[in-house]
Amino acid sequence: MADRSRSPSPAPSSHRSFLAGQNDVVRTGSSDSTTITIRLYLSHFLSTWNSRMFEFAAFLFLAAVFPGTLLFASIYALARSCAVFLLSSSIGSLMDRTNRLVTIRHSIVWQRLPVAASCTIFAALLFLPQLERHSYILFAALVVLACVEKVAATANTVAVERDWVVTISGGDDPRRRGLNAAMRRIDLIAKLVAPLFISLIDAASTHIALWVVLASSLASVTVEYFAIAQVYHAVPELAPSSVATVELTDHALNIVDTQNTSTPVQESRLQHVLAYFNGIQSSWRSYFRSSVLLASLSLCILYFTVLSFNAQMVTYLLASGFSAIWISGFRFLSVVVELGATWAAPILMSRIGPARSGLWFITWQTACAAAGVALFCTEALEVRLRSLALISGVIMSRIGLWGFDLSVQYLVQEEVSSNSRSQFSTTEAALQNLFEMLSFATTSVFSKPELFQYPALISVGATGVANLCFTTYVKQNRGHLFHKSRCLARQKYTRVNDPDVELTAR
Repeated sequence: MADRSRSPSPAPSSHRSFLAGQNDVVRTGSSDSTTITIRLYLSHFLSTWNSRMFEFAAFLFLAAVFPGTLLFASIYALARSCAVFLLSSSIGSLMDRTNRLVTIRHSIVWQRLPVAASCTIFAALLFLPQLERHSYILFAALVVLACVEKVAATANTVAVERDWVVTISGGDDPRRRGLNAAMRRIDLIAKLVAPLFISLIDAASTHIALWVVLASSLASVTVEYFAIAQVYHAVPELAPSSVATVELTDHALNIVDTQNTSTPVQESRLQHVLAYFNGIQSSWRSYFRSSVLLASLSLCILYFTVLSFNAQMVTYLLASGFSAIWISGFRFLSVVVELGATWAAPILMSRIGPARSGLWFITWQTACAAAGVALFCTEALEVRLRSLALISGVIMSRIGLWGFDLSVQYLVQEEVSSNSRSQFSTTEAALQNLFEMLSFATTSVFSKPELFQYPALISVGATGVANLCFTTYVKQNRGHLFHKSRCLARQKYTRVNDPDVELTAR
């Protein structure tokens, strides 16, 4: 049923794949197509910008409301990851059965409404001291809103990056590689600039920062809502065909008729619960039966790490004597390297294919991370030099991480069918959040800065396991890992009886 509903109808050639590849320009020369391309990027940028800014600002606001403790921030972050882990699979299954425009518009609205409500609660806690006795109840409300926002943001990212891009590219591989890289650059720019932007404002005034987050969220929702609709209407392949819609409607009516003859109109709560868990079970079963399981799983395992400029490593660096300015500089260098990977990956994939490029990238990441952690664990070096070695290894490993991410993303887009693409990608996101929670667990057990080498070693081990998973995937699908040199191959010769005939190789 879902397959027919998402199958695109034939469209005129003038509408197919209007987005260009690596240079992200329109090949058709149409000014209308160029405008639509810009609106696609604009919608994605606003979504990632607001999501990244709120994600970072929320922890600043929590620190202002609950000073002197990391407990509330930890609970807040853990709940967000748990929500994605528990709900992503069912959300993805629903996305595969729903009109694309309806899905992405819901994701936009349900990102912005929780942010607005959260800012209102933060403002109440900051401006109204008399509400302090209700702070735990309000904090619980903030956690619920954060979970809704995180799930909606995940749905939006999956819809655009894993589904819309494939459909818009129309089977043009260079075009799809270019779109994937452009989307990743947008993510990285938002990841770098949005937290820096709001942190500078918060340094001047937390109150102003609060209103900036609220205003940005409310101002962008309308732009996103209509910009993405214009992209949808400009690309006929994004809409289900009329024949498929009729078939889907008839099938749905048959299901309703069958249910009316055998069950009551209103299902019991138990039936709803059972249906929910059956849907989750179906999503996970489909994921683990996929032909790209090992490739996707290797990417998920890479989330089991503290070797990135996230809260865990930043906390360690601050405790080691690095100032916030130095850490910001390291973070900036890391993002510059990551952006470089978004240009290198499409070029390498076009030359050697996504499977081999993925193997090269993850091997590079493993080598850099292992070298950095090995020097970091060397007791003979001074603490600051050890930390600098770790930072250098982490920064260089980011080339491999984002190149590998793009390679695996391309493989998933190529191998997973359109009727289950969203379900697969949201299940993958759930698994990524599970491994991310495990990384939080390592720093909870080894919580002292002087014990940070143990989470770092565990992270390198996880990277090695991811490398092994992807190597196994490549071996299974290609039959070999490396091409044997023709120079090393033994030449076979034909023996002839005529001495005047020269021996020839075969």
